[in-house]
Amino acid sequence: METLQRTLAIVKPDAVAKGAAGDIIATIEQNGFRIIGLKMLHLKKAQAAAFYAVHVGKPFFDSLSAFMTSGPVVVLALEKANAIADWRKLMGATNPANAEAGTIRKKHAESIERNAVHGSDAEDTARFELSFFFSGYELAK
Repeated sequence: METLQRTLAIVKPDAVAKGAAGDIIATIEQNGFRIIGLKMLHLKKAQAAAFYAVHVGKPFFDSLSAFMTSGPVVVLALEKANAIADWRKLMGATNPANAEAGTIRKKHAESIERNAVHGSDAEDTARFELSFFFSGYELAK
């Protein structure tokens, strides 16, 4: 029996603004992920800063926080075997110029900063990120 893993996905403001959220969600489902939580929200500056606290002091922190609060985002809790690695592969390279054909970033991202989607990078990160946006009772069984 496979062990299911959970990860967080975010459709970032650039992708939401250009109407790509539906295509991204369809791509997620077509690739075998089960969506167990989904919501659209507009992050406040304090929320973005708390979510990206690991990057405080890095040169891109302020621009990242500003970008993530520039419009609505769609946050998703995803589940499948090997969810973290599979979601990161489906997203594609952070810089869309380096992303493989067929990845979300190759199709929808504009630049290394406006790169359409976010995904957890490890199990501990996924636990933190999922609990940042979803209470346990909000996730489908």
